[in-house]
Parts: sequence; C-alpha cells; structure tokens
Amino acid sequence: MPGSNLTQIEAEERREIVSHPAYVVSLDVTQGAKTFTSSTTLTFDAKPGDSTFLDLIAPTVDSIVLNGATLDPAVVFKDDRIALEHLQEHNQVDVTATCAYSRTGEGLHRSVDPADGRIYLYSQFEVPDARRVYAVFDQPDLKATFDFTVVAPESWTVLSNSPVASVENLAGKTAEGTLGDAPAEGIKRWIFEQTPTMSSYLTAFVAGPYAGWTSEYANEDGRTIPMGLYCRQSLKDAFDKDTESLFDVTKKGFAFYAKTWGVPYPYAKYDQVFVPEYNAGAMENIALVTLRDSYIFESKVSGAVINRRVETVLHELAHMWFGDYVTMKWWNDLWLNESFAEFMSTLATSEATEHTDDWATFCSGEKSWALAEDQMPTTHPIVAPIHDLNDTYVNFDGITYAKGASVLKQLVAYVGRAKFFEGIHSYLTKHAYGNATLHDLLVELSKASGRDLDSWSKLWLEQSGINTITADIDTNSEGTITKADLVQTAPAEFPVTRPHRIAVGFYNPDDNGKIVRTDRFELDVDGERTEISDIIGLKRPRFILVNDDDLTYTKLRFDKESLNFAEAHLYAFKDPLARAVIWLSLWDMTRDAEFPAERFVTLSLKAVSTEKQSTTFRYALSQISGAVHNYVAPSRRASIMKLVAQTLWKLVLAAEAGSDEQFQLLQVYLGYGVDDDFEDNAQGLLSGELKLEGLSIDNSLRWLIIHALAANDLISDEAIDAELSKRETTENREKAYGAKAARPTAQTKKWAWTEALDDDALTNSQIEAVAAGFSQNTDPQLYEGYVDRFFSSIDSIWKDKSFHIAETLICPLGGQGLYPRFADAHKLVAGGERWLEEHADADRALRGMIMKNLDVSRRVLKVQTYNSQL
Repeated sequence: MPGSNLTQIEAEERREIVSHPAYVVSLDVTQGAKTFTSSTTLTFDAKPGDSTFLDLIAPTVDSIVLNGATLDPAVVFKDDRIALEHLQEHNQVDVTATCAYSRTGEGLHRSVDPADGRIYLYSQFEVPDARRVYAVFDQPDLKATFDFTVVAPESWTVLSNSPVASVENLAGKTAEGTLGDAPAEGIKRWIFEQTPTMSSYLTAFVAGPYAGWTSEYANEDGRTIPMGLYCRQSLKDAFDKDTESLFDVTKKGFAFYAKTWGVPYPYAKYDQVFVPEYNAGAMENIALVTLRDSYIFESKVSGAVINRRVETVLHELAHMWFGDYVTMKWWNDLWLNESFAEFMSTLATSEATEHTDDWATFCSGEKSWALAEDQMPTTHPIVAPIHDLNDTYVNFDGITYAKGASVLKQLVAYVGRAKFFEGIHSYLTKHAYGNATLHDLLVELSKASGRDLDSWSKLWLEQSGINTITADIDTNSEGTITKADLVQTAPAEFPVTRPHRIAVGFYNPDDNGKIVRTDRFELDVDGERTEISDIIGLKRPRFILVNDDDLTYTKLRFDKESLNFAEAHLYAFKDPLARAVIWLSLWDMTRDAEFPAERFVTLSLKAVSTEKQSTTFRYALSQISGAVHNYVAPSRRASIMKLVAQTLWKLVLAAEAGSDEQFQLLQVYLGYGVDDDFEDNAQGLLSGELKLEGLSIDNSLRWLIIHALAANDLISDEAIDAELSKRETTENREKAYGAKAARPTAQTKKWAWTEALDDDALTNSQIEAVAAGFSQNTDPQLYEGYVDRFFSSIDSIWKDKSFHIAETLICPLGGQGLYPRFADAHKLVAGGERWLEEHADADRALRGMIMKNLDVSRRVLKVQTYNSQL
C-alpha cells in the first residue's frame, strides 16, 4: 500500500538499502499563519544502484536535489513520498518544502490562545509525523543524528531535543503576520547542538512566548542536567505554584531510575512543556517532553488527577531509557516502550513519592482498562502484529499499556525483582542508542534470572486473551479447610492457560471492625487446577482473596462465602489495594452478566461512603454510572437512576467540607440531572445562593454546572455564549462547545453533528468536545436516524480526515465520539454487523473501531437481558 500508510515490509526493505543517515534540518516559522518553510539536507549510505524513498507530507515541495542532480517534484513526489533512484554508495539529498501547520495535534501544531492572542507551536511526531515537518526516513530503526535550526520571532522561546548552541540575530528581517495582533518584530535563528543517535519520531520542536522555570539535577555520572518547565503565559500564575513540586517529582524519578537500572540519565538536558490542544496525554520526545496543559490546574481537581499527573511525568521520564535510549525496531514492539514505562512509573510513584498506594490506583484505573479491552473481539497479543502504520495507531490501547504493565508486574514476581532489574541493566547497556526487539530483552532477563522465558513469553506476550481464576474451597462442620484449589479457565476462542505467581490472602475483622489481612500464602499456579496446599487444615477466614497484592493479570471469581462477605463488607476492608482488587472483580462480574447490576450499585454506594483512595473512588463512581445507564433493566432504570442521584446528593452533603470526596461526588451528581431537586441545586450553586462548605465554584466547576444544565435543557446557547464572553480561554471555548452540543434537542444534535464533521476551523480538542456532547444524552429518541447516518458517514470520515480526527469521531478512548451509543441498541448492533459485512476489505484499523463499538452495544443488550430476568 503506497502513500502515508507505510507497511512493515516496506520499512524492512528500506532498512536493507539505507544506512548511516544524518540530517541537517532548518525550519522558518515566521512565514504566516498557515505554513512554514522546511529545508532538509540528508546524507546516507546505500547499495549502489538501488532505489528507495523519503517520507514527506507537505502541500508543496519547492526543490529536490539528489547527489547534485535537480529532480522535478511533480515527477518524484507522489503519495507523500519522494522517490530516490539510482543511489550511490554515499548520497546527499536536499529538500525544500512548504509545510502546513496542524490544527489536529499532528505534526507541527499551531495554537492561538484567545486569552491574549499569543501563538504557540509544538510538534507531535508519534507514530510517524516527523514527515509533516521535514523530509525523513520516518521509521524507528533508521536512527540518525540531527542538526536542527529554527528561525522564529526574537521574543519567543525555542526548544528542541538538544541544548541551544547559539542564537543569531537576522538583521533587517521581521516576523510579519506571525504574532496575531501584535506588531511585527525582529527574528532570530536558533542553532541547536547535534543530537545523539535517535529515531525520527522522537525529535521535537517547541516555539512560542512560553513562560519558563529552570532547575538542575546532579546526575549520577557527575554531570549537571539543566531542567526546564514551560507553559502558556495565560497559565503562568496557575502553574507557578506547582513547578517546585514537579521539579521535585522529576528529580526523584531521575534518582529512582538510575538506582534501579544502574544507568544514569543519558541526555544533556530535560525540558517538560505543557502545551494546548494536545491529542495525547504526553509524549517522550528525547529531552523535550510535551504534556497536555490540562495538567496545569487553574481550578480544583481530584486527588486522582493529581496522582495521574505524577504518574505521567514519571512515565515519560522512564521512556528516556526505555524507548529512547533503546528503541524498538518496528512498531510491533511498541509495548516494550509503553508497558515498561507504565509499570515503572507506577513502581516509582509508589516507592519514591507520597503516593504510596499507587498500585491501588493502577488496579482501579489502568487494569480495569486492560480487562475491558482484553474482552473485546479486537483483543490482540501484547506483542501485537503490526502490518502497517494504521495498525500501530489503534494499538495505543489498554492491552499495550495496562495489560502489558500488569504482565510485567507478574514477570517481576516470577523471576524475582533483583534478577529482573539486573537483566534490564544488561539490556540497556548492551543496546544503548540502538534498536532492540522482544527477543533481545528476553535474552538478558533469562541470563540474569536463570529461567527459560521463551515459553513464558509465548503464553503471556504472544497469545491473546485473559484467563479466569476461581477459588474452589470446601470446609468441614468445624470450619476447617478440607479442599482448596485454584481453577484456571480460558475463553473458548483463546484456549490458553498460563503460569502465574500468585498470592492468596486470609482476611478477618479486627477489633475495630476493619477487615484486615491475617495471613498470606504465595504459590505457583499452572494448568487448569492447582491445590493451595499450605491452607489445607487451617481454619477458614471470613474472606479469601485470590491474587492478593494483585501480582498477576487475570479475571477473578471468589468462592461463594467470600463473594457474599465481600458484597456485605467491601467498605470495611482496610487495605486500599485489596479493596481495589475486589471491586474490580465485582465490576467484571457485573459486566459479564454474572452479578446483578442493582446489587453492584447498592454495594458500591455503600463503599464509596467511606472510600478515601482517590482513583478507586473515581472509578467506582464511574462504574456505578455505567451500571445504571447501561446495564440495569430498562424497566427499572429511571427509578434506580433517580435513587442513585438522590443518594449521591446526600453523600455530597455528608462529606467532609473541602474534601476530595465531596468534590468528586458533586461532579458525578451533576452528571445525572434526574432527581426532583436537580435544577434548584445546580442553579443555586451557579448563582451562589446555595453554598457547600469548603467548596468554591471555580472556573472548571462552574462550567461543569453549565454543562449539566445544558444537558437537561435548562440553559440556552445565548447564556452559554454570555458565560464564555466573561473569560474566553482555550479551555473555556472547548467547554462551551461541549455544553452546546449536550443540549437535548433535535436542533442541537443536528448542529453538533455538522460541526464535528464539517467545521474545519475547529481544533482537535474542540471537535472532541462537540462529539462527546453530541453522544452523551441518554434519551434514544434524540438519536432517531443517527444510527444510519453514523454508519453511512464512516467511509468519508476515514478517507478525508487525519487518523486522530477519524478516531475521535468514530471510536475514541472513552467512547464519546459520534457513535450514538444511547440510541436503540438493537439498531446499533444491526447497523454495525451490516457495515462489517459490507466492508470486509476495509482497513483493519477501521474495522477494529467498528468492532469495538459493536461489542459495547452487544454487551449492553446481553447484560440488560440478564438483569431484566431477575
């Protein structure tokens, strides 16, 4: 398949031809609001006489010179590629192009802050979007050195992967039309030091009037590492209060990783830039990490979000070693980057920061994501087959990140922590600045641990699906355990059982009524049935927790007595990780139509009344909402929804003033809007007539109330516009779009549908807000006709939009694109099945999106049917 969708075979063929590439790249971002100038000089070696191609996505290629011969762009530049023929042993190609700024977060994104008119640029090159900015062999195993130069307005901050070598004034030249309403100013050329050998997708540029803070780290190898934090000027005051703590977290990460792996931080500096309208959480560009600036908190946020920011900072820092210092050869080993960074950031957060319960955070948040993804028809091995770039895009999922991290935690338990990190040290030092594969990793881990990991890898990493482990426990009349087995089963489509290192915990009430662990037993589980021999003959505890400490990755089913005890006493378990493991299992049973949705809602409402672990609290509230809106029998949904809303409001009023629980409960309560007092409560909070002690209605909470009112048709578009006019910022514009799209009227849905599909002026974040607002209302009547419209629009979306925007509209993470998920589920299932049947040859990535949507609707029908029969 020629064009922008590079195949693995093409990449391998090019790698056989090309070697020793080196780039000199110059960008000029003073040319106006739409485009910038890009000039690339690339030298490389090749097999004489062979041909290959460069990647470049640009509206205009101005000149191409190969080994001194001028090539006609109209002839050699096609399908986002530049053909290079009749190569010599040593080659030089010079390409000058006019490239386009992005509004979708891909390539070089240009954002104008409505708060002050300032312009901010930043790059996002993963998977392969360096080619949107300069001509390049855009594949991870063609590592190179890069010499970057950027021409920009003199007042701007300009950053890249390496430190600045020098800055030149360009006399007599001005940056016309670049600074919005600001007067023209002089320009400078920033010249950066040559980078170390690296992959093109990890190169990066940031330019604009960013506010900055600096610090430094005494690196373990004796060097001093300059550190920087940057954000938009309009967020400067809000960010200033957090920069010291973020520097502190980053330094703790430097120290933890260097000590754990025995490899000091390898690069010359470390900058972290918080950027607007970002289409990801963050990106591990070498020494220049970019993060979404929603991680700058102008308003109150939950402890879960604060925790997540710490994890994200440490996740990207982990990539400096695992993914950057040593990089995958092809995208099938993407999991090596993401799973490892996810595992290590959780480990570092729990052991090097104040968030000591972060494994409970991981279980409630990341692992629940993995279990949901792994039970879809689109599940894939952790080491996923990646035939082309589109396959890569859709594998940034819960399996690659969260399942992989959970399996790595199991691997540590399996081989032992000290041996595991001894192997990681060998892997990093052996492949420094190079590319490696899963096999390379396993060689070092096997050598360090003495275990043969080939069979382990085949079962855990190269096979799809998830096992279920069930406790089979018998006792005699005196309460003594006479039989204790762990039964492992596998889904019919993936009949694979796996080896597990697992712990079994005994839990009993203490003198204060708390449920605490009183004993723990660790064992190896393999095959279909394993006896827990150590507990035979012991007195049965009140609760037996299989997978205590969450060592392995599996679905859990408790014995009957333990299940009944957990349902009645979940709130009383003292250990946050134990609560998270039990809660996740109960939620999984609810989703599998094995546990009544209403019982899950009841026990969860009781448990959240005492829950203090912020992420577990957040996900429990989300699961209650999911059960009520999707799984409760339709005939009882209205009454249950009203009861839940009333209970949440009571919990809001009873919560400690100013607490994280009070804040989260109010946020979730506003998402229901069905109780008799909702309008009075929401309007009272907005006007200030109703006050909750310890809680101020700041900007974000104010917009959340406006959105809730809009979703219940209790506020007009004009009132939303008036609210926006009070403080028009990037964030508030997005919130206003989302609120307008959430209004439950046919006219609104028509407007939102058209905006999301046809308004090219919207940024990626604005499109996301509109699409989410469109699909959020629970009244199926609002979506009459949209099932057919959705399926008939898929082909044009896929053809005409960038991958990120197509994913946002069709099947985004969280499921709030234009898929009308609250329309009649039978129609959604029929429409999805029909589309798949008619598009058997559609791109695999696109089919996967439709299959995910279809699976969600099928599950809704299955679980609703189960609950209707109770």
